[in-house]
Amino acid sequence: MSSVRLLVGTRKGAFVLTADGKRERWDVSGPHFAGWEIYHLKGSPIDPNRIYASQTSGWFGQVIQRSDDGGKTWEPAGNKFVYDGVPGTHQWYDGTPHPWEFARVWHLEPSLADRETVYAGVEDAALFASTDGGQNWAELSGLRTHSTGSSWQPGAGGMCLHTIIEDPTNPKRLFVAISAAGAFRTDDGGKTWKPINRGLKSAQIPDPNAEVGHCVHHIAMHPSHPKTLFMQKHWDVMRTDDAGDSWKEVSGNLPTDFGFAIDVHAHEPETLYVVPIKSDSEHFPIDGKLQVFRSRTGGDEWEALTKGLPQRDCYVNVLRDAMSVDRLDSCGVYFGTTGGQVYASNDGGDSWTAIVRDLPAVLSVEAQTLP
Repeated sequence: MSSVRLLVGTRKGAFVLTADGKRERWDVSGPHFAGWEIYHLKGSPIDPNRIYASQTSGWFGQVIQRSDDGGKTWEPAGNKFVYDGVPGTHQWYDGTPHPWEFARVWHLEPSLADRETVYAGVEDAALFASTDGGQNWAELSGLRTHSTGSSWQPGAGGMCLHTIIEDPTNPKRLFVAISAAGAFRTDDGGKTWKPINRGLKSAQIPDPNAEVGHCVHHIAMHPSHPKTLFMQKHWDVMRTDDAGDSWKEVSGNLPTDFGFAIDVHAHEPETLYVVPIKSDSEHFPIDGKLQVFRSRTGGDEWEALTKGLPQRDCYVNVLRDAMSVDRLDSCGVYFGTTGGQVYASNDGGDSWTAIVRDLPAVLSVEAQTLP
């Protein structure tokens, strides 16, 4: 029987949760790297026992950790992230130039095609790649030096490259998202990049239809439909069916279309999940009711999923990397909250259980389906 491993990054350490295929009882290991912010953990799809973690501290800086035994033991990987020397600045909040700086790694994405290749999205917005299991890193500088770079601006969390998606049919095609710049695509392995934001509208920027400047919160893809992407934007849930060349809004009957997390059912490419938050100034559920919304039609038509979730006095948030799905026959859906709960559904979202409570604020959740 297959089993599931959940990799949970929090404000004060990493936790590894494991269960058998029934997903009714969970064992908790951790905290690993206690006291450190763990922005993201993710395992290799080729070798699930190889896991990478982004460990960050305001005092001690950024460290990449790697495990080759499923999270039981860890060793620092290569940690020399250096912008490639191309000089430049980006625009700061008040419009003045600001030098490019390296603050932290927001997202780690092991390659679908090569066990030793892993990508890292960092703040300030840049994409790095390693081809030796994280020991050495090189910037794919064609992104940061794109002609639109001077108009990128930091979102509330910083100017972070937070989403990396590899096309499972073409390893040279990557999608990334930057807050607040938008979504970009490369078709040549990172040498050149194209903004893919046509159809996005952001009332908060001078030109609502600008080529860049949109605050994209997260993007999700089903591997069987690599040209179809779903986006949770600062406002609006969006969809593209042409690999980002054009987008349309699919917020439909959502009570609010502000949020951070979005994901797609493992076996149903038109079934997606979001967690609406009240507004961009009030990062908590409407009326204190924690609700996941599911669309079985690829957007527009949404239903609230509430069974097992608190429906009063709940004021947590669900961050962009804090939702994931497993690949078991009955698809499991998972999300973590800033209140330290991790919720699981072993029936595609119909019902939910808090499998762990009282963790530090959850920053990321990644599900691994193990043989």
